[in-house]
Amino acid sequence: MHLAVVACGDRLEETLIMLKSAVLFSNSRLCFHIFAEDSLKPEFEKKLKEWPSSYTKKFESNIYPITFSVGNAQEWKKLFKPCAAQRLFLPVILKDVDSLLYVDTDVLFLRPIDDIWHLLREFNSTQLAAMAPEHEIPKIGWYSRFARHPYYGTTGVNSGVMLMNLTRIRSTQFKWNYRPDHCMYGSNCRGAEDEGVSILHGNRGVYHDDKQPTFKALYEVIRDFPFEDNLFQSLYYPLQSKFLDTVHTLCGRIPQVFLKQIEKTMKKVYENRVIVYLGANHRY
Repeated sequence: MHLAVVACGDRLEETLIMLKSAVLFSNSRLCFHIFAEDSLKPEFEKKLKEWPSSYTKKFESNIYPITFSVGNAQEWKKLFKPCAAQRLFLPVILKDVDSLLYVDTDVLFLRPIDDIWHLLREFNSTQLAAMAPEHEIPKIGWYSRFARHPYYGTTGVNSGVMLMNLTRIRSTQFKWNYRPDHCMYGSNCRGAEDEGVSILHGNRGVYHDDKQPTFKALYEVIRDFPFEDNLFQSLYYPLQSKFLDTVHTLCGRIPQVFLKQIEKTMKKVYENRVIVYLGANHRY
C-alpha cells in the first residue's frame, strides 16, 4: 500500500505522527512517499530510523525533494498553502506506482489503511479518485459560503485525503478540459502538446478580463465570427493575429496547442465540401 504526504516548513513532527498512526494500525506492508523540503530530509531519515525494528519492518520509505516539473516553481509553491500544489504532480513523479493514498500532514489514522485501500476495488471502470465531501450541510460548508471559483457538487470535496488510481489519472487527457492552470505557469498537459486542445475551459472568468489574453482571444474571435463566413479568413487568420499580442504570457508562447485542432477541423470541413462536391459532379 502506497501512502504519500507533502511536508514543508514546521510540519516535521506532524507528519511523523501521521506516519506513526499509519504503521500502528495497518496490517499490510506500507510504502511511504514523503515529499519534503531539503532541510527536512535528514530529520525524516533520522527519526524514522529511531523507530523500533518491530515497526520499521512494516514499511519502506522514499523521500523526494519538492519539485514542480513544469513552469515557475515559486509560483507553484505559493499556490494554495505552502507546497500544496505538489500533490498535482504525483502521477507524473511516481510513474511506477499504480495506486496511492495521499493525505495531508494533519491526518491521523484510527484504523488500518487496509480498509480504505480496499475501496479501490469498488471503483468502476472510469473512476479515478475518491474524496470525501468538504461538508455534509451546504449552508454551513466553506465552499458553499465563501468560494468564488467552481467546485464539485453542493459542498465541494476535501483533498486532504485522496485515494487515487494513478494509472488511470496518467491516461486521462486534459486536452478535453483545458484550463489556464495547464499553461499559466508553463505547459503541463502532454496530451494537448501532442494533439492540441479539444475543449477549452475559461474558468475563473478569464474570457472577460485580461489575465489570460490567449483564452480571451479565442473567446472573442468565436464570438465575432459570422456564421456564413469563411473559417480561415474570418476565424483562423484573426486568431493568429490576436495571438501575436499574447506572447508575453506563458500560454501565449504555445499557440500551436490552441490552433492544432482548429486546423484539423478546418481541413476536414474543406475536404468534405470540396471532395464531396467534386465527387457529386463526377457522378453526373
